[in-house]
This record gives sequence, C-alpha cells and structure tokens, in this order.
Amino acid sequence: MAYRFLSSRIVPSSNRLNRRYIFIFTISLCFMYLCYSILFCSGTIMPNPRLEEHRCVYLKNIGSKKLLQKSHYCTILTTRAVGLLSNLTGNQSKQKTQARNLDAVDHKQSNNTNSPKYGNKKLPNALIVGVKKGGTRAVLEFIRIHPDVRALGTEPHFFDRNYDKGLDWYRGLMPRTLDSQITMEKTPSYFVTREAPRRISNMSHGTKLIVVVRNPVTRAISDYTQTLSKKPDIPSFEELAFKNRSEGIVDTSWNAIRIGMYILHLENWLQYFRLSQIHFVSGEQLITDPAGELGRVQDFLGLKRIITDKHFYFNRTKGFPCLKKPESSSQPRCLGKSKGRTHVQIDQEVIEQLREFYRPFNVKFYEMVGHDFRWD
Repeated sequence: MAYRFLSSRIVPSSNRLNRRYIFIFTISLCFMYLCYSILFCSGTIMPNPRLEEHRCVYLKNIGSKKLLQKSHYCTILTTRAVGLLSNLTGNQSKQKTQARNLDAVDHKQSNNTNSPKYGNKKLPNALIVGVKKGGTRAVLEFIRIHPDVRALGTEPHFFDRNYDKGLDWYRGLMPRTLDSQITMEKTPSYFVTREAPRRISNMSHGTKLIVVVRNPVTRAISDYTQTLSKKPDIPSFEELAFKNRSEGIVDTSWNAIRIGMYILHLENWLQYFRLSQIHFVSGEQLITDPAGELGRVQDFLGLKRIITDKHFYFNRTKGFPCLKKPESSSQPRCLGKSKGRTHVQIDQEVIEQLREFYRPFNVKFYEMVGHDFRWD
C-alpha cells in the first residue's frame, strides 16, 4: 500500500522513475521509523533501576510526592531516599549550627585577650610567694582583674614540690600572655621553702616577689582553724603551740608557728634578691582598704592603677571585701567558703604568750622592710 501510494503521488505518470529506487526509499523510511520506536520505548520495556532511583530522589527533593508513587521503583526506594535526605539535611543543619558557634567563639576571642588563641606561654614575671593564711588568694583574685595581668588560678608548687619536672613543664602550666602582659602565679609555701629563693633566682633573677603578711598570732590561729576543719581529731591549739605552756616555751617546729617568724625566712630570700624586688602586702589593710593595697601592688608591678575603690564592696557576712559584680556575671565575686571562716576561740592568755614570743621577730622584720605593721 505504501509503495503504491508513494509511486502514485510522488512520481508523475508522465515522467516515471525506476520503480526499484522508489521501493528502496520506502523500505528505508520504514526501517528508520521502527528504530526510533524501539529507542523511544526502551525506558518502559527495559527500565533502568539506577536511572529510576536518581529520578525518584530528584522528584522527592522537589516535593513531587504523587510522581514518586507512580513508579514501582519509587515505591521501593521512597523510604531509603527519605532517610538519606533527612540525614543530609540534618548534617547540613548541624554544620551550619557548628559554623555559627565557631563564628561566635571567634568573635568572642577577638574581643577577649584572655583567650588561649592569643599570646604565648611564658615563665612568670612575678610571684606571690607567701604567706599561707595571709591573704594570698585575695591578692591573686583582685590583681587578676587588671587587663595587663594573667595569672594561674591553681597553686603549681613548682619551686617546692615539683621542681624535678623542669621549667618546660612549669611554663606549660601558665596562661597565654601578650608581650605587654604580666604572667603570675601564687604558691604561699614558697616563702618558707629553703630552696625556693635559689631556684626562682636561677629561673630569673629579675622576678618580682609579693609577700602577703599578717599578724603572726592571728595567722597561726587561722592556719589551725583550717587544719581542724579537715582533721577534727587533731590536738588542741594550745597543745600544738607550746612545748611547755606553763613555762611559755613555744614549739617552733610546728609549721603554724614557724611560718610567722617572717624575719628568718626573709633573710634567706635576701641572699638571692634585693629588698626592692619584694613587695609586702598587709593582710589587715587588705581587708580594711583593699583598693589602697592593690594600688601599691599595681605600682610595684609597673601597672597603671586601674583597680580602684569602685571595684570593691565589703561583705559583712564574710567580714571580707568582695569584687563588685562584673558585667559578664549576675553575681558579685567573693572568695570561697574557706575564706573568712570563723576562727577557733583561743584563751586570751595563750594569745598574749604568743604575742610576747613573736614581738622580737616582728621588730626585726619591721626594721628590715622599713614598715611598721602594728601587730603589737
């Protein structure tokens, strides 16, 4: 039929062509039509699972739920595709959240020189070396609010207990500081450790030293009160303080008594450091006039007087000054519960005997440092 139709339409009767060529042309057209039909329908006759899987995921991604359900493969893969997409979406969300958090941290660090991102770990320029129960923690907490001071919060006990660990270990404990900042740490037991002055001098002969001193009798009672809170079964203060109370013989081997003999320890330090390198803070004045004492500490360290009266208020409950509420906190900054605790009641006669014992040591100490602390 096709052959007859074409031969009658295309070829005029007046000028007939060779019928053989027309027959070949017709067969060629039919063959081409058949090939295109097979290729076009191959997706239905022999579906490609991989192609269907990608098609389903794509349709799901654009929200074409109805289209997914039309395909047999979409029905099988819907659950897996949804789970995959959920995981991808969740991971992207987590990544975005983490990125925002990191941006926030970076922004905070860029406005906070205390961040470990800045500066280097250096050996300390200044040390609070004593004395125990004199007020060293208060001095450390007060001075570290100065922007040019970075201080280690814990007591490393390097020059008395951990010296064999080496200076690299010690340096590693320090906070990072900028070149313009001072690195500090405090360990009150250094002042009474025989080897500490030599060891510190070997580290740096130019180190500045801060010693917080307090009436040695009051200091001894405070020391005993702290020990009693940890060991309730220890002997009484009187038993520990005297070898023979009736004769007034004080037991100088008891650490609580020995620490208050300040002049003996100072003489050891002066073998390695000049007196001008040592600053003495009054523990009593630290309570009644914290700004004044901290002003002198700032002068000694070569710092601008930034810590002033506006930073303190007196906490009547603790009987001790506290730092006023910083901008970053909703609470004032006071020392811990162990600071300002009520002392054990000691017989007045015992106190007077100890005052007599300490008097000659105190007088020599006043003369040496050039300041009367009025403990007598």
